[in-house]
Amino acid sequence: MNVTIDKNSGYCFGVEFAIQMAEDELEEVSELYCLGDIVHNSMEVQRLYNKGLRIIDREQLEQLHDCKVLIRAHGEPPETYQTALRNNLELIDASCPVVLKLQNRVKHAYDSVKAHNGQIVLYGQQGHAEVIGLAGQTGNEAIVITTEEDLDQLDYTRPITLFSQTTKSTKGFYRMKELIEERVAAVKATGLEVVDLDANDSICRQVSNREPQLDKFAQHHDVVVFVSGKKSSNGKALYAVCQRVNPQSYFVENAEELDMDWFKDAASVGICGATSTPMWLMQQVADAIQAQHPVTA
Repeated sequence: MNVTIDKNSGYCFGVEFAIQMAEDELEEVSELYCLGDIVHNSMEVQRLYNKGLRIIDREQLEQLHDCKVLIRAHGEPPETYQTALRNNLELIDASCPVVLKLQNRVKHAYDSVKAHNGQIVLYGQQGHAEVIGLAGQTGNEAIVITTEEDLDQLDYTRPITLFSQTTKSTKGFYRMKELIEERVAAVKATGLEVVDLDANDSICRQVSNREPQLDKFAQHHDVVVFVSGKKSSNGKALYAVCQRVNPQSYFVENAEELDMDWFKDAASVGICGATSTPMWLMQQVADAIQAQHPVTA
């Protein structure tokens, strides 16, 4: 049996940059606050906790004064920066450049459509850190959609500008776009005058390019083990790609969740993960499989 780690899996640029900023800062101080989990992976969060990174929420942020706080790759709404000014907080801003660019696009679109009674719609996970930051650019007036049922919230007689959370599935975004277009067409058929949908594919290409790469990787192995934190939106989307092409795909957070019965008849095992999965964790999973089976790396 052969065990292979996918070379295209692991941290995206934004996550890698944020973690590097945290580690650089922790070389200078014994403790550093971070607003929210720096990455949606509990084992990496624990590793950095051991180095002095302390996770806080927005309520705790309000109580802090005269100290440093790390902003993770997901980005933050304007209110966070206002709190920092009010409380004399020094922000170490590790917001991903792709997310920052999208925040600016959403803000510009919101300012433009406001005069026409338009709606900003975000395809993403309600409550996700990035979505909170994006919705904040609209004064939290943006409508967040995740499932087809959420489309009932939209008013199809008013202009709609659609964006996507950067880590969502490309297939999912275009399916939502298609469903909205169908509803717009249905309203038009009644004789009402409506504005066409303005859809913006704002999915990060470093993330979306992983879907076809992972599709090929999953096909080439008898068994696939996908390593990711359960909170990771990107992890859920990429795992779905593996499952679609290879039913013998399994989701684990760490090596302890492995079931060695999965590999009984396997000649080839592929290890892969999300943009929030550290390479050292995928290596741990590979090592655990190798320890139980006569395998070669």
